[in-house]
Amino acid sequence: MVVEVLRAGICGTDLHLLGGYAGFRGIPGHELVGQVEGRRVVAEINCSCKLCPQCRSGLGNHCPERKVLGIRGKNGAFAQKVAIPRENLHELPPGVSDQQAVFVEPLAAALRLFEQVETGGRSLVLGDGRLGLLVAQLLPDVTVLSRRPSKQALLEALGLPWVGSSDQLEPDSFDLVVECSGAPCLLDRALELVRPLGTVVLKSSWLEPSPLQASGLMVKEIRLQGSRCGPFRPAIEALATGQVTVDPLVDHTFPLREGLKAFQRAANPGVLKVLLVPD
Repeated sequence: MVVEVLRAGICGTDLHLLGGYAGFRGIPGHELVGQVEGRRVVAEINCSCKLCPQCRSGLGNHCPERKVLGIRGKNGAFAQKVAIPRENLHELPPGVSDQQAVFVEPLAAALRLFEQVETGGRSLVLGDGRLGLLVAQLLPDVTVLSRRPSKQALLEALGLPWVGSSDQLEPDSFDLVVECSGAPCLLDRALELVRPLGTVVLKSSWLEPSPLQASGLMVKEIRLQGSRCGPFRPAIEALATGQVTVDPLVDHTFPLREGLKAFQRAANPGVLKVLLVPD
């Protein structure tokens, strides 16, 4: 279906694409809210073949032939209109604004970890960026590693505990560590901070190789869990009920014709969500 784009968000993956991530050539953009047939919708980004063994077993997000909106083989949402399969679309309730709806896709990715691991213990989120702030709002007993005063003030406004340095944390003190920093050097630190038999979840995508002290992973019997795309309906519900706050995460909104300026703004250290609105 042809979706008229109302708003689209720039995320870390879009910035990585400029550096060659995934070898993508085309129009980027996968966080969007749009309109089709008079309905406001958001869109799941994976377009699977529906024929391969992964698709037939319900693992369409891991289809080897899949196209991914604005990332792999399919033009994305930084445009006035974008073609998206009907089955990928989810209608929005009236109580979720266009600005909030842009966060459905990254919030779904944050919710994915609840389908994968136990989250009832003491948790640490490494990173105070866009995704880290979403993940932290979902975890019951959480601490956030935050090195920027502006983010620390935001965390306090959201009622989320934080520390300014990982040196303030005791080794083996967390049941779950979620890596959202985008800094590969923090992976080994995550393995130090998680308790034996604990879990480290990787939410970052990295361009550069990441170090890993595999002996620590083995000796402490740590579970290392990759985590990517997640469920849209629970994400929409979390926004509709106010379980997650996203409006303070918007840094600036640019018209689409100023897309280059928007990308430059989004690439600045510490900047949160930058949005694009088609002309």
